[in-house]
Amino acid sequence: MADHNDLGKLGEEMAVEFLEKEGYEIIETNWRFQKAEVDIIAKKENTLAIIEVKTRSSLDFGLPQEFVKPKKIQLLVKAVNEYVIRNDLEVEVRFDIIAVHLEGKSLVIEHLVDAFYHF
Repeated sequence: MADHNDLGKLGEEMAVEFLEKEGYEIIETNWRFQKAEVDIIAKKENTLAIIEVKTRSSLDFGLPQEFVKPKKIQLLVKAVNEYVIRNDLEVEVRFDIIAVHLEGKSLVIEHLVDAFYHF
């Protein structure tokens, strides 16, 4: 596996640990529907948090969250709509981004709640 794939996997693992510490129940990881993959589906109280994890080794080309493009958002919304219907859920749905980047020799994690409204 390429180094960037390893870094991405590490970022997703860190995101799961972070969310669990924050009181989220992890429902699914890497859930797929058609062309979309939802990195993390988590629940806290009556909110279903749909989390896109972006991990970067450097900020030279921009913040990790800047790499969530409108096409990706559109695919996520379609996939999550299907997930909610399939599972007959009555929950609030929120789209978050967890941005992970290398700072020195440490990985820094940032949780952007309702992230799609920040673009």
